[in-house]
Amino acid sequence: MRVLGIETSCDETAASVVALDAAGTPEILSNVVLSQIADHAVFGGVVPEIAARAHVEALDGIVEAALADSGADLAEIDAIAATAGPGLVGGLIVGLMTAKAIAAAAEKPLMAINHLEGHALTARLTDGIAFPYLLLLVSGGHTQIVAVRGVGDYQRWATTIDDALGEAFDKTAKMLGLAYPGGPNVEQTALHGDASRFSFPRPMKGAAQPDFSFSGLKTAVRQAATAIAPLSDQDVADICASFQAAVADALADRVARALDRFKAEFPDKADPALVVAGGVAANRTLKAALQAQCAAAGFAFVSPPLKLCTDNAAMIAWAGIERLRAGLADNEDAFSFVPRSRWPLDSVSTPVIGSGRRGAKA
Repeated sequence: MRVLGIETSCDETAASVVALDAAGTPEILSNVVLSQIADHAVFGGVVPEIAARAHVEALDGIVEAALADSGADLAEIDAIAATAGPGLVGGLIVGLMTAKAIAAAAEKPLMAINHLEGHALTARLTDGIAFPYLLLLVSGGHTQIVAVRGVGDYQRWATTIDDALGEAFDKTAKMLGLAYPGGPNVEQTALHGDASRFSFPRPMKGAAQPDFSFSGLKTAVRQAATAIAPLSDQDVADICASFQAAVADALADRVARALDRFKAEFPDKADPALVVAGGVAANRTLKAALQAQCAAAGFAFVSPPLKLCTDNAAMIAWAGIERLRAGLADNEDAFSFVPRSRWPLDSVSTPVIGSGRRGAKA
């Protein structure tokens, strides 16, 4: 089985071919990603219109490159999978419409994939994790804890009640005059700082429900920076280190609650695992805090390679394979599917942030 995946939900234009052999062993045959960071850096964040236009210009060539790198032509592809939400709707339209055109012209099955499902299932591609497991998804747009019970079977246990963690990193970086993207620059600057200089709050720490909150922490950073302005390089480094320490402490506490719940709900699971995915998973301080929490609770800590944690098309192709194997692919529905800027992975849980005409935000 070979599936071509297409990902255009934000500011990466990506295509990938993933294969599954007769023994059930997966292999990434190609994974082409074109980042738009340089296009958006001057604005300090992603501009949706610029992102959509860049996808239009690049996607055909990216798909051609992915097919060439895989050594397979379109006739040897068994299905097309494309991100259909959630994300920036302009980019989603570009990717899904391109996938529809390819699938219709080549007479191939088409699958409209939830971007979050791609993240949720990546550890099965890279590490062969068996269901069920716990997922911590931390990215620029999402911060969630999800019980992954099976393909298409997800239960959200926690989410952010305000900002996503990646958003908090980016906004903190912008306040401190650091370049975009903020997350890596905050982490790098924090290496030279004193994490004990500022006593920032640990949002939600100790609360029974393991939800997240980062807007208050972000406000505390702004107040601290304003109080000592103008900031020296050392001031910025100390604020970054203190902010990062607060996030790591709060994150570990929230995850600890979820680990306890997982053990209670799945007492027969002999080898429980926490999977951490999303771009923020690359942060070494946060990763160390989560690894320590998992070790204390008897959980394996699994985080796919960085190139598969950030937005990529291999995870979309793999989600397509998983859905094909589970009998969950519906070709007719995919061709009529309308891209969704909001598309919760767990459609049953009550939205925390709110719900609009197009669905719940989280």
